[in-house]
Amino acid sequence: MYMDYDASTPRALATEAVHAGREDLAELGLHAPPIDLSTTYPSYDTRAEAARIDEFATTGARLDGPPVYARLDNPTTARFETALARLEGADDAVAFASGMAALTAVLLVRASLGLRHVVAVRPLYGCSDHLLNAGLLGTEVTWTDPAGVADAIRPDTGLVMVESPANPTLAEVDIRALAHACGSVPLLVDNTFATPVLQRPVEEGARIVLHSATKYLGGHGDVMGGVVACDDEFARALRQVRFATGGVLHPLAGYLLLRGLSTLPVRVRAASATAAELVRRLATDPRIARVHYPRVGGAMVSFEVYGDPHDVIAGVRLITPAVSLGSVDTLIQHPASISHRIVAEGDRRSAGVSDRLLRMSVGLEDVEDLWRDLTQALSAPPAETVRAPRAADGPAAPSRPVGR
Repeated sequence: MYMDYDASTPRALATEAVHAGREDLAELGLHAPPIDLSTTYPSYDTRAEAARIDEFATTGARLDGPPVYARLDNPTTARFETALARLEGADDAVAFASGMAALTAVLLVRASLGLRHVVAVRPLYGCSDHLLNAGLLGTEVTWTDPAGVADAIRPDTGLVMVESPANPTLAEVDIRALAHACGSVPLLVDNTFATPVLQRPVEEGARIVLHSATKYLGGHGDVMGGVVACDDEFARALRQVRFATGGVLHPLAGYLLLRGLSTLPVRVRAASATAAELVRRLATDPRIARVHYPRVGGAMVSFEVYGDPHDVIAGVRLITPAVSLGSVDTLIQHPASISHRIVAEGDRRSAGVSDRLLRMSVGLEDVEDLWRDLTQALSAPPAETVRAPRAADGPAAPSRPVGR
């Protein structure tokens, strides 16, 4: 598709972020990538079309020529997939309507081979935890720490899953060592927090890399999507599942995600520098019990307060109290109440998600403005406004997923 790209000449990540998936534009007489909103594509040769459909059904490979139907493929989304695969150093990538749709497709691919057992390391994003633990797709999960992965693998194990840095404690694993412990079982690394700017799990031996593209890849809080970077064979199987289940990424979302990738390195590095300075200040603040920040760096910060975390959420004015992360503006949330509310309390706490933990996604604001807002919220008197029930005295965990 992109004839001018020479894979034998490596390019820096910042260059790839700007140019990957766009190499053919000048030849087409374009500067911005086009958005293809077609849901169907005309063909006067039904015999040839039948042969192409049979080819996809057999191999899952992307069709030569135009798609048959938007659920099968889309040229705009394909550009985003090409770009993300190159940033992650993977053979291919397959995009979905959300990160959870992407994880669901991975689990279905492995389950279709009779490999329904998953070995997983907590903490994961709360809804990923719930999807595995509830067995909604007929899967069975064994939870373990990184050192116990090898012993937990069974003949029917189809996947080992970790998130590093983890949501929301920012705990890290040695990806290379873990990949070795997995043997022939694929290791899936959720790389949403780090992004390929800070780590590329494929280079460390992971075979599957998952992103909630809604977060840093989009980067502006206005697009939802998920994507899996992997080898060619697994990508073909994922496309077949995507076609059958319908979890496709809308082409406008594909366009916005491709645009988001072009500024990804700049955004992540700038936000990471601000986050590191906030961590330095939080670490010496007497109102803070503990600060969590990964060795790999990044723009995510978690900290435990001595006071009431709900009062901090109620007290911010510049920082936005909301779920999600990776946007240009700074967000803060209380995981035990929201993103990890769906995880059983005992499992949540054993994974390090305490009731006093707050998670902050640092954006692109000036560090002094952020610190001023944060410090006044930490010192604010108890809020008198009506708040959502606290984790300690609220209702049982909800049965439906909530945002990261």
